[in-house]
Amino acid sequence: MPPTSITILLLICSNVFMTFAWYAHLKELSHKPWLIAAFISWGIALFEYLLQVPANRIGHTVMSVGQLKILQEVISISVFVPFAIYYLKEPIKLDYLWAGLCLLGAIFFMFREKLFA
Repeated sequence: MPPTSITILLLICSNVFMTFAWYAHLKELSHKPWLIAAFISWGIALFEYLLQVPANRIGHTVMSVGQLKILQEVISISVFVPFAIYYLKEPIKLDYLWAGLCLLGAIFFMFREKLFA
């Protein structure tokens, strides 16, 4: 499997854990003290790091750090929006579309050398 594909797959999995670590406590642990939520979130975040670190190391063999960061942000919003809508029951907002379009612009500028090479 190409390094870019492995990186994307690992970052998607990493972001699922990250999103749960950062936001699931708002729904599931809102009645608990924040310290308990923090420790549980740290436990979930461990799995995120176990996927994110190798993803960045593999990705850095074919991408710059800036490209990796933009890729991660695009994947992050792609994971977050469905999570917010389906898991947290947040209303669908047009702002998600605008943010996504801005990220498409960021992708273009960060990867344009590879696109037109």
